Amino acid sequence: MELNDASISRRSLLRGAALAAVLVPFGVSLASCAAPGGGGTGGPKGEVTADNPFGVAANSKVDAVIFDGGYGVDYVENAAKIMEKAQEGLSVKVSASTKIAQELQPRFVSGNPPDLVDNSGANSIGWNTILDQLEDLTDVLDAKNLEGEKIRDTLYGGVEAPGTFGDKFAALNYVMTVYGLWYSESVFKENGFEVPKTWQDLKALGAAAKEKGKYLFLWGKEAATYYQTMVVDSAVIQGGDDVRLPLENLKEGCWSHPIIQNILTIFYDLIQSGYVKPGGSGTQFTAAQAQWSLDKAALLYPSGSWIENEMKDQTAEGFTMKGIGELPLDGNQKTPAGTLRAEAGEPFMVPSKAKNPAAGKELLRVMLSKESATWFAKNKLAPTIVKGIVPDDGFGSTALVSQKELLDKAGDNVFTIKSFNLYGMNSDQLPIWNSFLDGKMDVATLTKQLQDLTDKIRNDSSIEKIEIK
Repeated sequence: MELNDASISRRSLLRGAALAAVLVPFGVSLASCAAPGGGGTGGPKGEVTADNPFGVAANSKVDAVIFDGGYGVDYVENAAKIMEKAQEGLSVKVSASTKIAQELQPRFVSGNPPDLVDNSGANSIGWNTILDQLEDLTDVLDAKNLEGEKIRDTLYGGVEAPGTFGDKFAALNYVMTVYGLWYSESVFKENGFEVPKTWQDLKALGAAAKEKGKYLFLWGKEAATYYQTMVVDSAVIQGGDDVRLPLENLKEGCWSHPIIQNILTIFYDLIQSGYVKPGGSGTQFTAAQAQWSLDKAALLYPSGSWIENEMKDQTAEGFTMKGIGELPLDGNQKTPAGTLRAEAGEPFMVPSKAKNPAAGKELLRVMLSKESATWFAKNKLAPTIVKGIVPDDGFGSTALVSQKELLDKAGDNVFTIKSFNLYGMNSDQLPIWNSFLDGKMDVATLTKQLQDLTDKIRNDSSIEKIEIK
């Protein structure tokens, strides 16, 4: 992510980022997808061959708009070079954006959207507003990669789930993201801190941090909802679908679930005890993150696994970044030990009315080759949805190694949260969480404002609702 309000990742931040496990939420069966639909409904047509499964026309142009966040855009530029080399005369333009909705919604309205879009960031386009304008991407998974293998067979299981809305596989999420709490192993060892196992451990850790002149947590204004992600994920880990499904389906009173309330009460106590660094609502989020990774001012930071790459130029030498899963409330969680929020992120979409949708799909096919996926993992320190790319040493990254360990431990016990991004709620939730983290809002007020926002969306008949299972 860049130094910009728009750069908060869709990683459900709630963004966008690592997986060695099947990504199927508790009780979820993947929705059926439409049959493969060729290279797109419009645009120039070329010959369909084994090496050109979508029939990209010779000498055609490709327009890709990519969210310029924690992973930058050079990984798509790298795939574009491979694509141009493979198809003589093809020209790929990769444009960076931190304001996807503002810049692209007018193009959708005018019938001139790009051929490929990475719909990420706080200012991403709400999926419910454009689903009927997007290609079903099942045929991308059913195509063969550059190495001649069926793409579907090379991917982690369940990668369709985050991008499937109703019965349409509309978004191919490229990066595997682990959501967790990140910390410096060296700082913990030097100070004798114990890595927490539940929310019940946090007050003692906060007190220990304070004795050393450090904070337990800190935040930046554009990333305040990272703490919503932490709270919600923790509650799901504690209570399973009893917590997840009401939130996902905008149920009345969903924010008042006792597990959520218990976690929020502990969190409020941590804030009032001075264990959360004040002033975050006036601090740009990467500056705040640097206070953690470079200045070592706080012990823990909740984020997706993009955090290492995002802060690679602002991380102290010998920091030894590692991650743990988000914490259950206590030792009585209903989900299996090791349950984790992990999901495919960075959702790519191909608009049906693009000038060259076949080429948009072809660029995705190239990105899913082992060559491109390996380049991404090595340079971005995060795995893609392509299996078997990350070596045991994590290319020298302790954070990447810990992601692999978390995913191995979780196995099939992983979940995702869709509703906040599906209905574009993040921009309205940010000021609420900034006030709470600032200590200016109590739990009851936070709960009411979050529920009011949820109720407003549920009761708005103009907003199409999609049942999440």
